[in-house]
Amino acid sequence: MSHLKTIEQRLLWLSHWMIHNANHLRPKEDGIKVGGHQASSASMVSIMTALYFHTLRPEDRVAVKPHASPIFHAIQYLMGNQTREKMEAFRGYGGVQSYPSRTKDIDDVDFSTGSVGLGVGITSFASIVQDYIAAKDWGGIPLGRMVALVGDAELDEGNVYEALQEGWKNDLRNTWWIIDYNRQSLDGVVHEGLFARIEKIFDAFGWDVVRVKYGALQRAAFKEPGGERLRAWIDTCPNQLYSALTFQGGAVWRKHLMDDLGDQGEVTALIDRRSDTELAALMENLGGNCVATMAEAFDAIDHDRPVCFLAYTIKGWGTPIAGHKDNHGGLMNKTQFAAWQQHMGVPEGQEWEPLATVKDAKALQTFLDQAPFFANGRRRYSDAVIPVPEIALSADREMSTQAGFGKILDDLSKGDSDLAARIVTTSPDVTGTTNLGPWVNRRKLFARAPRADLFKERQIPSTAKWEFTPDGQHIELGIAEMNLFLLLGAAGLSHSLFGKRLLPIGTVYDPFVARGLDALNYACYQDARFMIVGTPSGVTLAPEGGAHQSISSPLIGMSQDGLAAFEPAFVDELAVIMEWAFAYMQRDGEGDPDERTWLRDETGGSVYLRLTTNPIEQPVKRHDDAFVQGAIDGAYWLRKPGPNCEVVLAYQGAVAPEVVKAAGMIAEARRDVGVLAVTSADRLNAGWTAAQRARADGNKAARSHVETLFDPLPRDCRIVTAIDGHPATLAWLGAVKGHQTFSHGVEHFGQTGTIMDLYRHFRLDAASLAKTALA
Repeated sequence: MSHLKTIEQRLLWLSHWMIHNANHLRPKEDGIKVGGHQASSASMVSIMTALYFHTLRPEDRVAVKPHASPIFHAIQYLMGNQTREKMEAFRGYGGVQSYPSRTKDIDDVDFSTGSVGLGVGITSFASIVQDYIAAKDWGGIPLGRMVALVGDAELDEGNVYEALQEGWKNDLRNTWWIIDYNRQSLDGVVHEGLFARIEKIFDAFGWDVVRVKYGALQRAAFKEPGGERLRAWIDTCPNQLYSALTFQGGAVWRKHLMDDLGDQGEVTALIDRRSDTELAALMENLGGNCVATMAEAFDAIDHDRPVCFLAYTIKGWGTPIAGHKDNHGGLMNKTQFAAWQQHMGVPEGQEWEPLATVKDAKALQTFLDQAPFFANGRRRYSDAVIPVPEIALSADREMSTQAGFGKILDDLSKGDSDLAARIVTTSPDVTGTTNLGPWVNRRKLFARAPRADLFKERQIPSTAKWEFTPDGQHIELGIAEMNLFLLLGAAGLSHSLFGKRLLPIGTVYDPFVARGLDALNYACYQDARFMIVGTPSGVTLAPEGGAHQSISSPLIGMSQDGLAAFEPAFVDELAVIMEWAFAYMQRDGEGDPDERTWLRDETGGSVYLRLTTNPIEQPVKRHDDAFVQGAIDGAYWLRKPGPNCEVVLAYQGAVAPEVVKAAGMIAEARRDVGVLAVTSADRLNAGWTAAQRARADGNKAARSHVETLFDPLPRDCRIVTAIDGHPATLAWLGAVKGHQTFSHGVEHFGQTGTIMDLYRHFRLDAASLAKTALA
């Protein structure tokens, strides 16, 4: 354990020096505080030392508490996986990130963190994904523990409890949540007795709860005469008082304890045997601040049930700001830090030396070299790209894009392609109503142990065949969109985390994309790869009213980084897009822009499909290159404009029939009318802005897809846009070439009625579009 104690002190120093350097020594262009959470890092240092250098194995994965990022980077620096240059630039441009990031840090980050609570929840879903892969006949993978280092204030986040419930339903195992129970947050001290209630929640969902309250010094003191009375005092001491006494130090500890416990007998003798410094060390020796105690607690777990460790800690432990109620965002000032540096024994000029102050550096380096967790080097895996078979679907009748999506998946489910075998679907209790039913009936639901469909056994007719099996390819979820996106995020990282590629597809009612938006953004920030299908969208669920009608989701699709958003009107477009999407989800190139579109398609990403339940008449079969490539790039001419075009009608999504009808209504009054079918305002806009940046940087030949499409248009041509969503989605088209633009869409909550009632209400019907075009 001596090596662990040495490492603990080195990590405490390196993390705090990095923060101090960024705030007080590094030149600044402005006077704004850089920050870095010294106190939140200090409370985690013993826990992370025991975990990384004693307990973890290469197959384990860890989500680090956001505010413990400095400790994580210090660990990687100590192991040679992080550079001094980036450490010196902490929270600066090109430096180590404020919070661990899979995509922006060079060290071995398993799960990005930042938005609190999400890094906690994703570990449970990663464990479910690990079990899903292990159940398949794809070659064995070593089962690791999915570990979350959790700030106690993160337990205020509701998504943590949603994840607990989902874990229980899916027989969760191999998951550890280690709670840094320092009882202080940004705005105050944790309420007394709160965790007693939280503990009951963990217990209800089948977790083992391990309280790690007392360190080795305290446990030894409790065995001395009078020790039980000291223990009882610690157990009943209010959180605020314990923090305040910690900050005030040994002399104040002594006075308070003597006032409360002094009896001129055993307890007095116990206290008197220790100097002020020793007494302070004893009282601050909580379990989470004792590396030996944490190692023992981890070693004691010999099963795969989920475990919650409640590790009692002192916020700011080992520093001059320990226990102060303002220490969450506070920093040691220069005077405090200089005194602390002397206390830590770090010579001036050796602040960045990883093993400064270590007496036997060779022995410690040998210990570090043998740490099991780091034995295999960087733990980023990969898997082969899965070939995508041709996906063709056309209809000679009316069909909705949602029905088309279900038909495409059903066709895939009937085959034996490698692609179909790697698809995993999930949905927050809307599997049937989002057209996943046929896929699930054929491919079944996943569970580690088989569960029969009782309705089938009793010969009760049903369209749904809910049979659970280890071979199943659908993971059932309750009504929690945050869980949906956390699961998609975990499954979308399976190639990197576990070396086996999955192609996750999630469906959700489109208006409720917003309910999981934080987790969607989090999954994209991780660079997870998945397909999310939002359906029904817009006002097409007209009888359901405004609560089930989406307005802003097209703008979400446009603005979300790492997500290519599409809204096809016809099922042949959908087939083309889905075939492209399965390949796009697997790309990981360097991302040089394609000069044909100026889209960074080589990097790949996730895909969002916005679909509807409104059946519309399908066009004749189309296979020409302009249509296929246009559907992928974001737009194509459904009706090419003539040389004297006066009006272009541009649409996205299921309002296509109204736009086509409007074009016919104005054909005699306006010359050479064009109809632009936009399948992805997101990709059109991204290519246009990228080409603008390229021209600003000197590449005068840069031309985006939408600019090429608009080249034939006369300067005085007018554009009328239509979308069953926010009109701003397409309003920018007028800026491409400076055309006057009038945008139709939905800006306010809807109401009940028929689809045509609402189209007329929001001026999306053919008559309203024609009126604008003729005005």
